[in-house]
Amino acid sequence: MSYPVFAVTVDLVVLTVRDGELNVLLVQRGIEPHLGRWALPGGFVLADEDLDAAAKRELAEETGLDGPAGHLEQLGSYGAPDRDPRGRVVTVAYLALLPDLPTPTAGTDAAAAAWTPIGKLGLAFDHDRILADGIERARSKLEYTPLAAAFCPPEFTIAALRQVYEAVWGEELDPRNFHRKATSTPGFVESTGHSTEGEPGRPARLYRRGDAVLLNPPILRRKPNG
Repeated sequence: MSYPVFAVTVDLVVLTVRDGELNVLLVQRGIEPHLGRWALPGGFVLADEDLDAAAKRELAEETGLDGPAGHLEQLGSYGAPDRDPRGRVVTVAYLALLPDLPTPTAGTDAAAAAWTPIGKLGLAFDHDRILADGIERARSKLEYTPLAAAFCPPEFTIAALRQVYEAVWGEELDPRNFHRKATSTPGFVESTGHSTEGEPGRPARLYRRGDAVLLNPPILRRKPNG
């Protein structure tokens, strides 16, 4: 039997929170197709590597970020026949949630790499759709899992955790209500026994991620009107 020939790529939706805003890691393409346009980092899977290894390799090669040290999961697969002008290419997308990291450095076929605030970006290929799917996955994950802590350093304040929710969801949360929910939800966070030092105002307690896999009860977003 003969089988159709197609290539496999990986693309990464890498999200972080910088200066109170949700940012995505983008690369400017240094080669055709879509020369000069911004895109998600990614590339072709080599014949001798699995998908997870390809995702980590491409992230390091195109941005100089070795990792990720946060959360990485498969997001979905995208295989529209015309999604890549070079031929039939199926991509497996990954979602990474990371604490704030240094400015990335472009490499291999990327002309530049940058953290970019979420908005109407007009990305190459079908990357706008992949990015939208990744953002919605992240927003949903924050409701039912403790993955908001993946955006935080190993020790964090409840205020910093709340700012992650606000940045990812795009809505303000009541500080007292959020503090109560975060500290009373079993396994979400646990106190380190330490407090912030050298900052203006009253010292704040420091927490780390707990051992919960799911949040019960969940911390839910505000439902849109209508």
